[in-house]
Amino acid sequence: MSTRLRCLVRAVAGLLCLAAGLPASGQSADSVGPSASGTAPIPAWAGEAVRRLPIVVRGQRVHGQIDGQTVVEGDAELSQGGLLLRADRLNYDPASDRATASGNVQISRDGDRYGGRELQLQLGGFEGFFVEPTYFFSRVGAGGNASRVDFIGSQRLQATDATYSSCRADTPDGPAWELRMSRMRLDFEANEGTAEGAVLRFKGVPILAAPVLTFPVTEDRKSGWLPPSLSIDDKGGVGLAVPYYWNIAPDRDATLTPLFYSRRGLGLGSEYRYLTPNFGGTLGLNVLPDDRVAARSRWALRVNHDAAPQSAWDYRLFARRVSDDAYWKDFPGGADTLMPRLLPLDAQARRRFARALGDFEIYGRVQGWQVLQDPDPLARIEAPYQRAPQLGVRASAQVGGGLELALQGEVNRFVLPDGEADPARNTGVRAHGQGSLAWPWRTPGWSLVPKMSVNAATYRTDQPLADGSDQVTRVIPSLSVDSAWIFERDSTWFGRAVHQTLEPRFLYVNTPYVDQDLVPNFDAAGKDFNFDSIFTENAFSGIDRISDAHQLTAGVTTRLIDPGNGAEMMRLGVAQRYLFREQRVTPDGIPFTQRFSDILLFGSTSMVPRWTLDASLQYSPELGTTMRSILGARYSPGPFRTVSVTHRFTRDTSEQLELAWQWPIAGPPPDPAGAVASATPLARAVGGAAASCTGSWYSVGRVNYSMRDSRITDSLIGFEYDAGCWIGRIVAQRLSTGRTEATTQLMLQLELVGLSRLGSNPLQTLKDNIPGYRLLREDRAAPATGSDHD
Repeated sequence: MSTRLRCLVRAVAGLLCLAAGLPASGQSADSVGPSASGTAPIPAWAGEAVRRLPIVVRGQRVHGQIDGQTVVEGDAELSQGGLLLRADRLNYDPASDRATASGNVQISRDGDRYGGRELQLQLGGFEGFFVEPTYFFSRVGAGGNASRVDFIGSQRLQATDATYSSCRADTPDGPAWELRMSRMRLDFEANEGTAEGAVLRFKGVPILAAPVLTFPVTEDRKSGWLPPSLSIDDKGGVGLAVPYYWNIAPDRDATLTPLFYSRRGLGLGSEYRYLTPNFGGTLGLNVLPDDRVAARSRWALRVNHDAAPQSAWDYRLFARRVSDDAYWKDFPGGADTLMPRLLPLDAQARRRFARALGDFEIYGRVQGWQVLQDPDPLARIEAPYQRAPQLGVRASAQVGGGLELALQGEVNRFVLPDGEADPARNTGVRAHGQGSLAWPWRTPGWSLVPKMSVNAATYRTDQPLADGSDQVTRVIPSLSVDSAWIFERDSTWFGRAVHQTLEPRFLYVNTPYVDQDLVPNFDAAGKDFNFDSIFTENAFSGIDRISDAHQLTAGVTTRLIDPGNGAEMMRLGVAQRYLFREQRVTPDGIPFTQRFSDILLFGSTSMVPRWTLDASLQYSPELGTTMRSILGARYSPGPFRTVSVTHRFTRDTSEQLELAWQWPIAGPPPDPAGAVASATPLARAVGGAAASCTGSWYSVGRVNYSMRDSRITDSLIGFEYDAGCWIGRIVAQRLSTGRTEATTQLMLQLELVGLSRLGSNPLQTLKDNIPGYRLLREDRAAPATGSDHD
């Protein structure tokens, strides 16, 4: 049962809470762990303690007897402690400690409003009934009514013929959607609710029903079934998932999800979560025992484990494994990793020591990979090396005269993943050490950091090297000087007052050439040439390759800042490198002989109203042409209106055009604040503005077009319909999984505003693919607990 569904529970429970003048409490974080308070939302405060509180009554006419009944008529009010009742007529009998209110009975607090025809309440024991109550919750913009609510002490109540909706009820066909229960019993002390005859109707058609169901009545988690989800794709057909949540303990829970695919068959998804003061993590396993399409069993394993940040030992385990090479195509997103074809097994441990001279750290790691290869030879990927194991030590210290010393030593055993053996790729052991000594000068306006460093490594390989030996050693020193400056001034651009900065930076590097042809390459790769990497000392990442260099890199950035709020309005930058001698150790193996490197330019601005512009460019002065560029523009004139265009170009490799949008195509726009229609007679009686349920249509999408191949690579197109109290979404997504292959998914979702979302959830997909996408309705309910998944 979702958190929003519990709002129906709080509708009748709130009558008890607000009448008692006491706040509700409970857990409101989407995490495993004990409740923040661990208390029921309605503390037991009946008995003599209540009776001793003073009672205040007021109204237009008050009459009664000392120690006898008191009758208040006309704008009657009764208050005792936090209890406040308003009605046309109010009667209080001290002998029985019973208050009776009739005629326009109202209770309100924190924007939540309640009303009814008659209320009888025994104050000390909190026993009585409320006849024909209505309720409205401003937090979710929804409410309903019941024929009767019976209070059975401070911890229990029963509601009869209760309803809940965020839609208008004063329409010819009634509310567009409504949840109705014939009877509901709530036990706050036991944190359990029981509903009988629960039926959810949409447009008068029952879409969910349960003869009897149980649910938690606070934010504390409780075991039970969660709303089902639906998926449709061209490979698996129609998929249905019905999750069951198991609240094992305050620091542990699990979700078991029976799965059905119309083409593939039955399966089971599972997730186990745990969180303790010292560590936490998740374990997940999806199993399809007999995939009728693939004619084999399929599975996916997910493991996350992390130590608490404050522990002396920092250790983590991150693992992803699947049953076969085609899993990433057949179940997009099933491996839950950014690299769907390269699945890691990464176990790390680290121990830090703080000493007077500096910090000291030892660490170990085992890293493996599962490589999902494609039958197409042109689509195969080169498997990275596995580290089995990696052991190291790292230290840093402040020494005399302001010098900064950094040392690192490490031993690695490199092997290839199973099934990826290649005679052309050597394996073996590498031991390396790195050290640097820097003498920095730093001030608020400038910095100067001269540094000397050395990188030494020795290798023992399993196969002979080119010279016939199985061992090689190299030592490479380096000298660098890094200086950055910041100049500031107040200026005026385009008639606007701005604060402008000018930030030049210079990096000098001198690294001698050392022949590395015999050195195996286990982890080195050329860095992408960009504004960050141009200000580094080595053109390679990793250890096995050190580029020779005698060069000076210069760049400058200027920023325009709004002096009122500190927001960056514009950023422009340029950088270039000058080589005093040719560079022989390069990523592509071809020496750099040109003195001047390519020029890097970038810029971004939001100074033009409703527009965001950004660009980056790599220009070759030797060839007189652009080598790479990214140009982007986004137009956002208002809420739920955004269009972006991005052009990406790499000479002789690719050229892509991307278009993304969210735009209304019919009907009025929704309230940007996410207001929803007030559904209840009480809300209208007290002046609540009921939003119109007139529908609005929106188009959403992203299309990525390869201009080099003259084809659409990835695409996402959909529509959203906002009816005020409910939202419908249909989104189709096509993902390329090869040169001639693609997977198509269809996502359908019905969002009942103030209650829950049903179907397959496309919202994260829309957020990831459409820059500036906004939800038509922001979640107004508290975050879901462990048992609440939309």
